[in-house]
Amino acid sequence: MAAPGPIPVLRADAFEGDRLARPGTWAVAFVADWCPFCRRFQPIFETARGRGHFELAYGDVTDYESPLWERFALDVVPTVIAFRDGAAIVRKNGRFARGLKAADVEQLIVELRGAPGPGP
Repeated sequence: MAAPGPIPVLRADAFEGDRLARPGTWAVAFVADWCPFCRRFQPIFETARGRGHFELAYGDVTDYESPLWERFALDVVPTVIAFRDGAAIVRKNGRFARGLKAADVEQLIVELRGAPGPGP
């Protein structure tokens, strides 16, 4: 079995309004290069890979002018939003001066398993 490739990095053009322009179920961690909480969170987020019927991606909001900040009402990064067939179904907001932790990823996985909609 081949090792999985890198987690894709999505920019604003990967979204149509507040919808992800990809089919299936995706957990998208909105992160910024300048954010120390994002850098600490990324390896934690990647532990979710292969633990459910969903794909992982990063939403790049490094640029303060990215329309994704307003489009998804991002106040703090990292923030994770899960999408199923384009629609947001689960959200984990980062906490100011704390970010997100491993427990948030574990809860995300549980919620994705029980989220309504098509797919397993």
